[in-house]
Amino acid sequence: MEKVWATVNGILIADDPETFVTRRIKEVNLEFGGIRGDRHFGITSKADSRQPMYPRGTEILNRRQITIVSEEELDRIAEELKVELVLPEWLGANLFIKGFPDLTKLTMGSRILFPSGAGLICMGENMPCTLPGDEIQKHYEDHERLSFRFVRAGYKRRGIVCAVERPGKIHENDEVQILVNDFTNPMQ
Repeated sequence: MEKVWATVNGILIADDPETFVTRRIKEVNLEFGGIRGDRHFGITSKADSRQPMYPRGTEILNRRQITIVSEEELDRIAEELKVELVLPEWLGANLFIKGFPDLTKLTMGSRILFPSGAGLICMGENMPCTLPGDEIQKHYEDHERLSFRFVRAGYKRRGIVCAVERPGKIHENDEVQILVNDFTNPMQ
């Protein structure tokens, strides 16, 4: 596995039941299930449009416990949208990292390890939708159609979803090790 390093620039929580928008916190204790109090906390969740192979509402494994975005990818989204900046809060992110510019391309099964021993496993790309675009639009009323333009601008830049593989405390400014899954079979 290739090893890459990045820095946690922000930890965020979506603890207001009225919105997916997150707010910043300095540290958090990751649990199996994610961040207690966050809208996506839980070991299981209900199937929705992202899992069309199951009837809606079916209890399934929660692959979306933690959402991570990178500063570099948000900068590219803002550039494409021709806006000053796109904040991780507006996308409902839980972690905001710097130093891994192609985060969204991180392969499933890759690990993100924290100094405390906490670990996340990448469960795949977080597909862009119009809800974050609606939030971005609120901050740039003079720009047209940001809700829909975000879907295209966010494609392959929207970040990843993860599950907690090992609980532990994480802090703003933690240096994290990313173990990139290269899909090779160690038995060969």
